[in-house]
Amino acid sequence: MAEKDNHDVIAPEGKVTPIDTDYQIGQDNIALQIGPFGLDIHNRVFMISGLAIVAFVFLTLAFQNQVGPMFSDLRGWLTSTLDWFFLSAGNIFVLVCLGLILSPLGKVRIGGTEASPDFTYIGWFSMLFAAGMGIGLMFFGVSEPLTHFGTSFAGTTVENGVRTDWAPLGGAAGNAAEASRLGMAATLYHWALHPWAIYAVLALGLAIFSFNKGLPLTMRSVLYPLLGERVWGWPGHIIDILAVVATLFGLATSLGYGASQASAGLNFLFDIPDTVTTQVVLVILITLVALVSVLAGLDAGVKRLSEINMGLAALLLGFVLIVGPTLLIFTGLFNNIVAYFEYFPALSMPFGREDANYSQGWTAFYWAWWISWSPFVGMFIARVSRGRSVREFLIAVLVVPTSACMLWFSAFGGTAIDLVVSDGIKAVSEAALPLQLFVMLEQLPLTAITSFIGIVLVVVFFVTSSDSGSLVIDTIAAGGKVNAPKPQRVFWCTFEGLVAIALMLGGGLAGLQAMAVSTGFPFTIVLLISCVALIKGLMSEPRG
Repeated sequence: MAEKDNHDVIAPEGKVTPIDTDYQIGQDNIALQIGPFGLDIHNRVFMISGLAIVAFVFLTLAFQNQVGPMFSDLRGWLTSTLDWFFLSAGNIFVLVCLGLILSPLGKVRIGGTEASPDFTYIGWFSMLFAAGMGIGLMFFGVSEPLTHFGTSFAGTTVENGVRTDWAPLGGAAGNAAEASRLGMAATLYHWALHPWAIYAVLALGLAIFSFNKGLPLTMRSVLYPLLGERVWGWPGHIIDILAVVATLFGLATSLGYGASQASAGLNFLFDIPDTVTTQVVLVILITLVALVSVLAGLDAGVKRLSEINMGLAALLLGFVLIVGPTLLIFTGLFNNIVAYFEYFPALSMPFGREDANYSQGWTAFYWAWWISWSPFVGMFIARVSRGRSVREFLIAVLVVPTSACMLWFSAFGGTAIDLVVSDGIKAVSEAALPLQLFVMLEQLPLTAITSFIGIVLVVVFFVTSSDSGSLVIDTIAAGGKVNAPKPQRVFWCTFEGLVAIALMLGGGLAGLQAMAVSTGFPFTIVLLISCVALIKGLMSEPRG
């Protein structure tokens, strides 16, 4: 692993084209000593983002009855008004990634022409995948394919000239086979190329401008080609504050999903009451475990937990592949991939959509959620990807997780759909969304063991996300210092849990979703601008 210079930036290896700036990492920071604890924070970014989040949490808890409906209305307004914007932005990110893979810029190496990777492929892939969308796969692995299958099979309904159904595109009324294809294509559209392109664009920008250009590992650095030295002033402060707030609410949303599913699983297995109180207790316990991982550091904490998680996920996936409808899963995987590319143009169309409930209620929300996660996942991917070429980086970040997601949804979603269609087991589709995974596993052998593994996976997936998210938020709030004092990481990790609890008490999942969409919107604009800056930055780099 390369040495760090005295500016807290990993020194490049080989040829690079650094940016000449007088800015010193941490020059705007305030260093404090509070008893035995040391702090090293960027005064404006830390204070403004921290105070804004504290004020929001206070208001949410103080006005619970009023906040819940407001959150629901806010999410509905944003996704219905700005659906075209989110869908268009998602398409642009995919096109940028594919263009870079095919262009000569793909030869640029992150960290310099002679840089070597810091992690093996197995460790790298594990961290990419676990940080990216672990909890989502557990929550939606069964429920989303089953939901889209059910709405597609039911067909379309029109009231007063407006479609009121939730079927993607035109549905597939009464045709189980085609409803299954459309349902799986609609699911994979949300979990394949688009979300990973969102992560990849920002991650690549952060990596290039930190490891090649010598700038701090913060969001503002990516926009240096467009803003110049102004990134060290208020334009940069606002970008970093947005990144902190977006990351925190994106993580809180995922923690809310994870807590609701773990609570449902505990109720299913041990008859523990599935209440908000149980979910709050789970959030507290998960946050405590995440704190232990934070204190252990990147290699001992996140990397080890990610590899354990990937092993457990592979074990659960292998079990479903073996004892489930094996032949149907593997033939279904091929059919699902074909269906994904077949329906891709229609599903990604931003304008003239008749399936408003699907495109707004599902896709626009997902894109905003992924984008609110992008500062955290992007920076984390950047930190573990030094030494890879741009082409290798983009292919890995796009293709490997996409392939894994396709296999996961084909196995879990395909098994659930088969149970409903072939075996007539309606309990799977009739169960509440957080419970559908466990009801599906109930139809297979060793239910208690596999369901318990599912709960453990939900918990550990969030621990890895919370841990790496705390590292990222702390880096941004410390002005780009990647080795800021550990008490700061403890603060942000604890803060994530408190925000999730406040939003769950104030507005439930609707509140969490509303804040993910709200913070995702302004950051989408930042991401779109960063695509231009990234291409400008890559064009000046040597192609070793």
